[in-house]
Amino acid sequence: MSGQDRQLARPSRTPRVDARTAVSLAAGCYAANAALGLSVAAGWVDTGNARWVHHALFIVTATTTGAALAVAAVRGDRSAPALLPAAAALVLLQRRGSRPLDRHARTAMLAAPSYAAALCLARR
Repeated sequence: MSGQDRQLARPSRTPRVDARTAVSLAAGCYAANAALGLSVAAGWVDTGNARWVHHALFIVTATTTGAALAVAAVRGDRSAPALLPAAAALVLLQRRGSRPLDRHARTAMLAAPSYAAALCLARR
C-alpha cells in the first residue's frame, strides 16, 4: 500500500453528528427544562434564588433545537419539518414571557408533540 493509499484509507478525525443524535439531544434538553418548570409550578421544587437554572436550560434547549433543525435539514432528514413547530413555540416563549403562568405552561407544552414526532422520524 502506497503512502497516498494509506492517507486515503485513514478515517476522518472530524466527528460527524447525525440527525438522530442532534434531535435526541434537543428533545432531552426540552424534557429536562419542562420537568423543572412543571415541578416548580407544582411546588415540588423551589428554585428561589436559582431561577437562572430554568433560564439557562431554556437557552440550551433553544440552541440544541436550532442545531438539530440545521443538522436535520442539511442531512435531508425527515425530522426537520417536525421540529419547526417546536422552534416556533420556543420563540413564542421568549417573546411572551412567563406571566401569566398558565399561558406560559400551555405555550411550552405546544412543543412536546413536535419533539416526539421528530424523535420518531429521526429514528427511522
